[in-house]
Amino acid sequence: MDRQQIQVSDEESQVPREESRRRRRKKAITSSCSNSMDQITVEFVLPTAARGGSGSDTLQLDVAGNWTVEQVKAQVWMKAVTSNLCPDFYQRFSPDHCILLYQKKGNVCEIYDKHQVFQTLDCIRYWRALKKDVGRIQLVPRPQPSQESVEYQRYLNYLIGYDVTDVSNVHDDELEFTRRKLLTPRRIELSERDPKLYSMDPWVTCKPLPEHLLSKINNGHILVVIHIGTASQTIKVSIDDTPTLVLVSFFAKTSNKRALLGIPDNVCETDFVLRVCGREEYLYGEKPLENFNWIRQCLKNGEEIHLVLEMPPDPDLDLVQKEDWAQVDDCTGVAGTHEQLTIDEKDHERVFTISMWDCNRKFRVKVLGIDIPSLPKVPEFIVYIEASIFHGQQLLAQERTTSKTFSEEVLWNCWLEFNIKIKDLPKGARLNLQIPNSKGSSYQESTAGSSRKTKSRLLYYVNLLLIDHRSLLRQGEFILHMWKMPEKSEESSSSINADKLTSATNPDKASSMAIAILLDKYCYPVVLPKSRDVGRDWAVGGEDAEGGERGQREMPNHLKKQFEAIVGTDPLHPLSPEDKELLWHFRHECMRVPRAYPKLLGSVRWGKQEDVLATHRLLERSSAWDTSGLDVGLAMQLLDCHYSDAQVRSMAVRKLETLEDDDVLRYLLQLVQAVKFEPYHDSALVRFLLKRALRVSRHVSVCFMSSQLCVCVCYTRTITAVKKCQVDMTEALQKVTREIKTMSADKYDVTPQVVFQLRQKLENLQSSGLPESFRVPYDPGLRAGALLIEQCKVMASKKKPLWLQFKRADSTTLSKDPIGIIFKDGDDLRQDMLILQILLIMESIWETESLDLCLLPYGCISTGNKIGMIEIVKDATTIANIQQSVVGSTGAFKDEILYQWLRDKCVSEDKFQQAVERFLYSCGGYCVATYVLGIGDRHNDNIMITESGNLFHIDFGHILGNYKSFMGISKEWVPFVLTPDFLYVMGTSGKKSSPHFQKFQDVCVKAYLALRHHTNLLIILFSMMLMTGMPQLTSKEDIEYIREALTVGRSEDEAQRHLLDQIEICREKGWMVQINWFVHLVLGIKQGVEKRST
Repeated sequence: MDRQQIQVSDEESQVPREESRRRRRKKAITSSCSNSMDQITVEFVLPTAARGGSGSDTLQLDVAGNWTVEQVKAQVWMKAVTSNLCPDFYQRFSPDHCILLYQKKGNVCEIYDKHQVFQTLDCIRYWRALKKDVGRIQLVPRPQPSQESVEYQRYLNYLIGYDVTDVSNVHDDELEFTRRKLLTPRRIELSERDPKLYSMDPWVTCKPLPEHLLSKINNGHILVVIHIGTASQTIKVSIDDTPTLVLVSFFAKTSNKRALLGIPDNVCETDFVLRVCGREEYLYGEKPLENFNWIRQCLKNGEEIHLVLEMPPDPDLDLVQKEDWAQVDDCTGVAGTHEQLTIDEKDHERVFTISMWDCNRKFRVKVLGIDIPSLPKVPEFIVYIEASIFHGQQLLAQERTTSKTFSEEVLWNCWLEFNIKIKDLPKGARLNLQIPNSKGSSYQESTAGSSRKTKSRLLYYVNLLLIDHRSLLRQGEFILHMWKMPEKSEESSSSINADKLTSATNPDKASSMAIAILLDKYCYPVVLPKSRDVGRDWAVGGEDAEGGERGQREMPNHLKKQFEAIVGTDPLHPLSPEDKELLWHFRHECMRVPRAYPKLLGSVRWGKQEDVLATHRLLERSSAWDTSGLDVGLAMQLLDCHYSDAQVRSMAVRKLETLEDDDVLRYLLQLVQAVKFEPYHDSALVRFLLKRALRVSRHVSVCFMSSQLCVCVCYTRTITAVKKCQVDMTEALQKVTREIKTMSADKYDVTPQVVFQLRQKLENLQSSGLPESFRVPYDPGLRAGALLIEQCKVMASKKKPLWLQFKRADSTTLSKDPIGIIFKDGDDLRQDMLILQILLIMESIWETESLDLCLLPYGCISTGNKIGMIEIVKDATTIANIQQSVVGSTGAFKDEILYQWLRDKCVSEDKFQQAVERFLYSCGGYCVATYVLGIGDRHNDNIMITESGNLFHIDFGHILGNYKSFMGISKEWVPFVLTPDFLYVMGTSGKKSSPHFQKFQDVCVKAYLALRHHTNLLIILFSMMLMTGMPQLTSKEDIEYIREALTVGRSEDEAQRHLLDQIEICREKGWMVQINWFVHLVLGIKQGVEKRST
């Protein structure tokens, strides 16, 4: 057919086409192409009753395979009208009044996407598999949500923190569309999970037991104390026994004591489970005891293992409530192939969609103008519109308008044509519109696309995905409400901002800047095909086929070293154009080396359709990725902001599927952050996180708290109840904190009157509806009860955090210590969470090297915007408290004070030697960790020690070498804290050595070298958090610190010498740190700081 009438715009009519003769080329009709012409016979069951009341009206219709669902509904409606079936109904309502349903394997499924090509529907594949000649679809009136559903949705919105049904700042129904699609994988996961396993959620690992824990086990056996009521029984069990075998052993040993223990005669071991005393944590399943994290924790801390025998929890409490929605299959929203969508060789009457790959003209956008209700109070600005097309972080094309004076309304009314063809636009490409400015008249009037610029600052920005979630090219006019950049924010080429990736527009339409643009409009939907038939004669497959000449070409020897050098560089190392050309030229060679994938995929020209198709074919054919071992850093790297291609990201998630649940929790901060880098709501990553949240209840509160996932309606009442308790508690404590702040504005002044007021408010709170108990957000296995009012206080710092003590809610607890929580309002705890997470990962790295460095990553969680909770570590105090308690501020210069304090806390010489040993290892661990992470502002009030000698650091406000300074001079005089009083505990001073100090050096070197082997992982974990807005983590330059600290590029011998040199610097300059600590103590005493004894 003649294609020149298909496109319509307000200025001209022009169609994407090649030479006029190309449309008459020789036919190469494939099976898929012929299928597109097929008629599909469908019987439609209508929503109206047949005459005579003998059932519903039915219509049989031959549906063209390339009709859209919307077109099919219109045809059915039209036939119902012409057939005079219930005219009152069909003439009064439109086709959109009804939805389409079909039956599949006993489930009712909805044909949800009105733009989908009919032959791509899942029901068509299903009918063909059953060899049905006639399909059956039912039209039913669109159901309205029940009042219960509306209330439940409002409840979920409250828990999540925003209204997921509010579409005022989006361009389409993508969120609702995604939630409907996620219903299916959710149902599958729920049907497959073990209800008992889910309700008890055992915390297990498959990692081998570290050697340092094996040494604490006597002949492969451990002692377990099992409590029932007020009685208990100690039994000896093998570390390889499962919980079931432990129960068998217990019942065998207590067979003659049943009456004494209160165990009825009609029950046996299968009726009971084992739970950790004082915790909602179970030992359940077929894993050996050594795989349970609680057992390992007890072995590590030298604690007895106390379990309680009880009936298993009721799995029905976790049953998912009924849904109001019909199931939507995974084919929903999937585009057809190019051969199904192309307009080539088709009659005009047969065209209902256009393939984007037929659009051979350049993409363009018409900038109409900008409008703002109230002009900012600024000097005269000269502004212009900079329009860029990005795929991930790769710039595909860029143009700009002329410059004009900034006023309440600025009109351009001009087309910007980009140097990229419509057919080359990849899925996930976003149009980024920015309004930069330059004060005065430093901008000269210039033509569109001119690069004559002076230094400018970004004022406003907004994004528009050019291809929507249904794979449809955007068309027509858009009014986009833009986001305003903070006044003091300076643009930097290395700065990355997550907000600038969002495709949502500013919901504040009343006062925000609006930009009006126009995209070319076509007579039909323009669809990005899901694939191309590589068997056609014009396909690119000949060049890239696995057996083709290039596929067999081997890399010359002289280039192999260059290739290895490129692949061996860390993630921060930029690729030169020559590097990219080499990698792409030998892409088949790269596909055999999984660690080369990030470099290769970073070299793909995502704005070239043929390159994208070639990349997808390579990924589909290569087996190297799936057969390689799990490299978490490598997989995570492919989920950062540089990779937007769905196939690449799905490949990364496929590898992460092998992660244990415990490891998913460990990397959850980065995984949730990576959701922000997804161009569309529905993605492999979102599905992965949703599945794990449904599979393991420990994931749920964190996933809910992150509020990044599209949560399905009617999740579970248990989960929402848990979250509601946490939200209610947080809101109540936040209100109290803010009231206390208004009473005590002075940074350091906390008067007895303020503490009295706090306790009074907490008492009123407790008596007026505070939850009786709640799961501690940073440790869901622990349940806190009532407040111990008399032990609560206000801490003396600027934000006035609350020091709170709660009773333990679990009656089986053996601990007499309360649950201590510091509640903070006004501090961003995400950076602390990140550092504590990295410390946990470092600990796991060291465990693989049989190193136990006694890190103490205490609980810390951000529960909202600048709101959070921190665990109070029991039996611990600050170094400042110890120094000050003896001789006041001069205690900073007394080397023996810490040694003496530790000796006083130990009841025997053996205990003291164990404490010194623990101090040595923990000091070494934190020296290496704080050095590698560049943690600054280390003083005696944020370094703590437990009575068992475990040193640990708190308060990570300065990281990655972003140290405090005074008048331009850094306050950090040493690489890490190793003061004379620390060395005194190790039996040395000055330049002298000792066996303990020698051991300390050896421990530090081993720990440091172990981290160097995981440099890429550490860099990637920080890189993925660049866009969080943490003040100390804003650019790649910040992460460069890690490379320098880990001496990337040097040999192991050089690295070892480097670390030992840093230790010597600390010994030489320890007196400078003591002066700093003395000043800190003096200032603290003068201003009346109430020292923490956490």
